[in-house]
Amino acid sequence: MIRKEDVFPIGTINKPHGIGGEVSFTFTTDVFDTAEAEFLILEMDGILVPFYIEGYRFRSDNAALLKLEGIDNEAQARELAGHTVYLPTTYQEHLGEADVTLDYFVGFTLVDQHAGTIGSITAVDDSTQNVLFQVDRDGEELLVPASDDFITRIDPDERRIYVQLPGGLV
Repeated sequence: MIRKEDVFPIGTINKPHGIGGEVSFTFTTDVFDTAEAEFLILEMDGILVPFYIEGYRFRSDNAALLKLEGIDNEAQARELAGHTVYLPTTYQEHLGEADVTLDYFVGFTLVDQHAGTIGSITAVDDSTQNVLFQVDRDGEELLVPASDDFITRIDPDERRIYVQLPGGLV
């Protein structure tokens, strides 16, 4: 069984493309192209499921059309729309520092120097100039600045980001 801590997000399935089961895929890191993975992982009904890659072709620097084995028509492809795409953490070695986007940190645990464990990063809000981590803290959503000024250390092996936040922010 694949565990959430053994994968990292690399993009999102957008929508079907045509009637043959192909889907539009937006990726957030170059690891998709450089790792030469045989399969991708999608979360389906709370379970991480591997899908073998039958083929793909690039549409732009961050988008591709993707054909997965067993997905042979538009209806099956539509079922995948909106799902986050993951790769096993073993592929992280293919990432260069410049290849990492903030979406890479989804699933990491945020730890404050004074408050301790804050929670798990569930999303990145980059809709404004001030980028925020959306953090799940025991069912409550917190918005924490994703600023270099507050981040003291990142541990990719433990999937933790250590921060020193101003008092009262948490």
